[in-house]
Amino acid sequence: MSISVAKHKIKEEIKKNSIPMNIKPKHIFNAVSQKTGLICPEYSTIRSQIIRNINKQFPPNIKSFDDIPIESKYYKTKRNENFMIFKNTDLIIFQSPFQAYLFSNYHKNIFADGTFYAAPKFSISNAAKKVFPNINIKYCVWHYKRSLEKQKNILCYHEVKNNNYDVYIYYKAISNLPFINPNYIFDIYIIIKEFVKKKYNNFLQFLEYFNKNYLLMYNVNNWNYYENIEHLANNASESYNSYLNNIFPNKPLFYKLIYILKEEENLSYNDYQRRTKGNWKKKAKNI
Repeated sequence: MSISVAKHKIKEEIKKNSIPMNIKPKHIFNAVSQKTGLICPEYSTIRSQIIRNINKQFPPNIKSFDDIPIESKYYKTKRNENFMIFKNTDLIIFQSPFQAYLFSNYHKNIFADGTFYAAPKFSISNAAKKVFPNINIKYCVWHYKRSLEKQKNILCYHEVKNNNYDVYIYYKAISNLPFINPNYIFDIYIIIKEFVKKKYNNFLQFLEYFNKNYLLMYNVNNWNYYENIEHLANNASESYNSYLNNIFPNKPLFYKLIYILKEEENLSYNDYQRRTKGNWKKKAKNI
């Protein structure tokens, strides 16, 4: 079969689909291949053409933020609830009533990704405090340790590495301060500083970094978990962010982006309904 005939047959199959956002390029190719006796050109040869044909089934793509409509039939969940709730000159928020319900009823622990990377000057933390005055912010222990390790490698890597057991022990002591009674943390810092100030200038710079950023800039209680180790890290949000990265194209069409967001909202809704009925196990997929 010629490439042009294969493209035509695939284009016709795509047009038959009532929900173009559900179309998988490889599935369309396989379906046409089976109907024609598996004599289609190689998938890689016509993949880009298949994707272009699929994209033509979508509404015209949004080219600028100002072009985003205030109202659209696509701004509805599968339960016919409003999905887009806010838009101004530079921000648009999609949220369903179900998601608002979860946020208002299960807000004791809210996880955010990349605390120390995203908010090196605690601007995000301050913003959260203004919106939720009674919020109790706890930073991720993994990010705390990762941030210290990064600075250690920049400022005093060789002093810590070169078989200097004492400096290594002091570095580990600093990295484990989240589990120490906060009343003793500053005293521990002073003791370590007194020991190293005449011997290890590079490690002293590391201690100054720790003092400036974690004792003076941040509230110690934000990164200390003494007698409170229920949630040490934000693994839940990080794993979910990784999952989202895998399901979104690098440059998704606007309406396909909304479609994926609504699909995820519907999955979480169904999952919540299932779990509230006492069924915590997902159904096995049919193979």
